[in-house]
Amino acid sequence: MTSSRGFIAIYFREMRAWFTTPLAYVFLAAFAFSAPAFAYNVGRFFDTNRADLAPLFAYLPWLLMILMPALAMRAWAEERDRGTLEIILSLPVSIGSIATAKFMAAWTVAAAALAATFPMWVAVNYLGSPDNVAILISYFGAFLLAGSYLAIGQALSAASGSQVTAFVLSVLAALFLTMSGLPLVTESLSGAAPAFVVEAIAYASVLERFAAFERGVISLPDVIYFLSLIALGVTGAGMQAGLSREAGR
Repeated sequence: MTSSRGFIAIYFREMRAWFTTPLAYVFLAAFAFSAPAFAYNVGRFFDTNRADLAPLFAYLPWLLMILMPALAMRAWAEERDRGTLEIILSLPVSIGSIATAKFMAAWTVAAAALAATFPMWVAVNYLGSPDNVAILISYFGAFLLAGSYLAIGQALSAASGSQVTAFVLSVLAALFLTMSGLPLVTESLSGAAPAFVVEAIAYASVLERFAAFERGVISLPDVIYFLSLIALGVTGAGMQAGLSREAGR
């Protein structure tokens, strides 16, 4: 089996696993309900008197911080729980292709979840004249952010013994990436850690990177940052799965 054929086979295997069970539908319904709920109630969408989706994107990182780990936790831990990990690792497909296919399948579900909020986009166009290019760029940033959380979550799923453990660790990792640049964190660390450590932690903040997309700006360093997180997570998952393959021999 060639690498490309193996990738496609694993990708569609993962997609079937999602959509032949209620899992994907429950996840999509939860996202479609919770994202507007945050925008309307917490973000006070109608009180801003502005035809844009700023309230949605302001709270989206915090929502993705919970929902993406829930999407990622089953990637490898479920294979281990069901006893199918050895089977998938014994296929004539490279570990990298398996890890990438698993990630791309979950990222596809995440993209569908983001698409479930498109009615809000239609609504703001009905209510006014928003900057649709800026909204599209914000969605692109949200897609990259979701992928980053997913990749890190799948790496932790590969390293964990259970889905619950994978979920908890993934939420903690996403929480760190989300909060690392906030003044609450940097100011509390400024007296206890060297300045370069504080700056490095602040640099890792996804909020600072995502803020540029919210403003309708695509910056190459920000795109590289998110793609690097994705590559790190997918590579980490593949390496951990490779260790499992070696241990099974």
